[in-house]
Amino acid sequence: MGRTSTGVMGIRPGEGDFLVSLEVVESEHQLLVISENGIGKRTPFEDYPTRGRGGKGVITMKVTEKTGKVISAVKVNEGDELMLMTNAGQSVRIKAAEARLAGRNTSGVILMKTKQGELIQDVALVVSDDDLAGDGEESESEESAE
Repeated sequence: MGRTSTGVMGIRPGEGDFLVSLEVVESEHQLLVISENGIGKRTPFEDYPTRGRGGKGVITMKVTEKTGKVISAVKVNEGDELMLMTNAGQSVRIKAAEARLAGRNTSGVILMKTKQGELIQDVALVVSDDDLAGDGEESESEESAE
């Protein structure tokens, strides 16, 4: 493709739809989907059918007044930890395993209780110190031992 090319259409969202997240599929991981009202669930990638380019996509969570809008989707393993942050500044650290392993078109379970008017704003995967030390950089404890 040349510099001026526009690429190909990956998905064609319907009226009022928008892309929330994008992940690279790895069979040993699951997709954790979280809504603005603190509802979430994990789904194996095998539950998602393969589609061609420019499709409409598939339903990943039943969106209701109880769940609110989907705000994030993250690729996780059972041992991963996440940080959930609200628009009021509250943060909660949870294990990915707390989110029930569920089918693709279900609503999920409560991962974080929010107060009236408070919404989940962002989700981040927590990176452990062990993961950071494995990147070829020496950790502080290794440096002080020398």
